[in-house]
Amino acid sequence: MDAQLIAFTGVAAGMVAMPGADFTVVVRNALVSRRAGIVCALGVAGGLLLHTALAVAGVAAVLAAVPALFRALQLMGGGYVLYLGARTLWSLRRPRVPAAEATGARRTGAVATGARRTGAVAAEATGTVSSAARPLRQGFVTNALNPKAPITFLSLLPQFVPAGSPALPRTLLLALIVVVLALLWFPAVALLVDRLGRWLREPRAARAVEGITGAALTLLGVLLLLEPLRAA
Repeated sequence: MDAQLIAFTGVAAGMVAMPGADFTVVVRNALVSRRAGIVCALGVAGGLLLHTALAVAGVAAVLAAVPALFRALQLMGGGYVLYLGARTLWSLRRPRVPAAEATGARRTGAVATGARRTGAVAAEATGTVSSAARPLRQGFVTNALNPKAPITFLSLLPQFVPAGSPALPRTLLLALIVVVLALLWFPAVALLVDRLGRWLREPRAARAVEGITGAALTLLGVLLLLEPLRAA
């Protein structure tokens, strides 16, 4: 592996791991279940695959050359992230579980876990995929509607193509590195959240984390919406 490839891997790892809407939406789904978190992470990786493919194809240059299209995509992305945040905050209005019920739920945690696993198997046996489709869609759309990503990759990838070497094979390799890093990082985040799930799913902790993630998504959505409006 040459020095440029090592340097790019470090830069790309920092970009992928940077907290943002992708990270928050994966955490939000991982709090629901391990499966939802991992599926959402795969959706985020799918969005990154789309962006890197666009960058390699040069389509991102069109976004840079057509400000109106760029702003429209910014507004769509910001609106979707804001929607996710608002829906998360709205869900906090549901009644809290009484302490007695929470204690009983903890005592029967093993039974509940077994029931969830049985339910998951039954759902798979009957062919229901809606539970997986939603987090996959959320992860993909959250990432795919970020118009900055393809432009970032378009400006970044050429910096790591050695002079005189064929551009297409090299940029394809760089794009593959980004996707692989996403496939490692976001599922790892989902698994970590699931591992801490017993504590995070306690009524008070769950509501606190849900409130934080909802507020973070809402703030990110507002900032994403304000940026193109200011530019206009």
